[in-house]
Amino acid sequence: MSRANGRQDGPVNGKPLPNPVTRLMAESLTGQISRREMLRRATALGLSAPLVGLMLSAQTKGVRAQDAVTPAPDPDAGSTIVMPQGLRTDLGGATVAAVLSDTTDPNRPFVENACAKFAEATGINVTFVPGETQSEARLQAYRQQFAGQSSDFDVYQIDVIWPGIVAEHAVDLSEGLGEAAGQHFEAIVKNNTVNDQLIGLPWFTDAGLFYYRTDLLEKYQLQPPTTWDELQTSAQTILDGERAANPAFTGFVWQGRAYEGLTCNGLEWQVSNGGGAIIEEDATVSINNPEAIAAFERARGWVGTISPQDITTFRETETINVWTAGNAAFMRNWPYGWASSQDAPAVAGKVGVAPLPQGTGEGARNAATLGGWQLMVSKYSKNPEAAIELVRFLCSPEVQTSFAVERSMLPTIGSVYESPDVAAASEFIPRLREVFEGGAVARPSSVSADLYGEVSAAYYTTVNEILSGTTSAEEGAASMEEEFNAILEEL
Repeated sequence: MSRANGRQDGPVNGKPLPNPVTRLMAESLTGQISRREMLRRATALGLSAPLVGLMLSAQTKGVRAQDAVTPAPDPDAGSTIVMPQGLRTDLGGATVAAVLSDTTDPNRPFVENACAKFAEATGINVTFVPGETQSEARLQAYRQQFAGQSSDFDVYQIDVIWPGIVAEHAVDLSEGLGEAAGQHFEAIVKNNTVNDQLIGLPWFTDAGLFYYRTDLLEKYQLQPPTTWDELQTSAQTILDGERAANPAFTGFVWQGRAYEGLTCNGLEWQVSNGGGAIIEEDATVSINNPEAIAAFERARGWVGTISPQDITTFRETETINVWTAGNAAFMRNWPYGWASSQDAPAVAGKVGVAPLPQGTGEGARNAATLGGWQLMVSKYSKNPEAAIELVRFLCSPEVQTSFAVERSMLPTIGSVYESPDVAAASEFIPRLREVFEGGAVARPSSVSADLYGEVSAAYYTTVNEILSGTTSAEEGAASMEEEFNAILEEL
């Protein structure tokens, strides 16, 4: 039997969304029913206003029904999970609703089956609810829930740049999961900490990586570049040699469009050159300094030389398309670029990966912008202890190991990178530990909280103008400093 708030009174069984409320949620998220029909059925089920708002938002901004492809149930997904020791069994009968994955996520069968294993082991019932596919729409839906202080959902999957935005609505996990948090990469835990409160526990991660063509380095007797200057020289050497036979060939591709991806690239350039982190942890605006300006000028020099003239319009999609066609010597992208490379005949077996190069300024270092997702517990949950236990389980070394083995998702726990099972499943993953332990940097989302979107938009817009040549690096850094100080005054 289902309660009016959409909770299921029995454990999940591996099949998606088994009760009327969650079936209605799924149909709403994929646009399979009209708004009128959704409202009629929601009224009959007695759903709360925030939950209805989530469904309406999904119909406006979510995946269109004709585009949605829900992964088929897979009974073998999660079969490698070894259940962690010490899970609480004294909370049997409690129900937790968790917004995880999305309607088209290929990881969904793994996550659903993992929740089913948790329910079987602990007696805590789990209702799995897919979130919206677009992160902006998902955050908007979350905000609708929080505004109504809704207890419909207990656990939320949150983006790495959201802790400062959702902090006031989250349970402080320091007491319940503080010891578990100590296993995770320090930089990610720090990013999830707002005003000394642990807002979320890391689930899986992401970071900017440097890809290179091993065959071309061998052909031109070069080593993988470790500095941006070496990259520029090597890219030009390879470009000069390859362009005659392949006019479409270029040296280095990355994300230069005015969007969040450019914030990630720009942050890597300036941090790696000793140019600060845009806004420091103490809310000091550090953007206007010689090292950051030099990093922007260096990147401006790539446009139309070692990089395409239209690189200022590139996102991840354009970048990976050029790379997998065999038309670039070097690429900056996220870890998924490795799997994409293995499926592309033009580059398969010819790809190496390393930390991104560093600059030459004082304090230069390797830097890779963090991505990834965390799990938070809602402050409005009626079953916070059970919700915390689900978060403990999903973020545990055991589940992260299986997530890496079965789905190649990057762990947030260093020891998991040493697992023989992970190494056997992917020789690529163990090599990334040094990236997260030594070079990972977070965007200034925690310090800027609700206003991070404004900070990022001002940053990527101005950096794009610098790259396009419509403003100088000096003028851009000065204007960003002024704008960021004005934004922070609003806090």
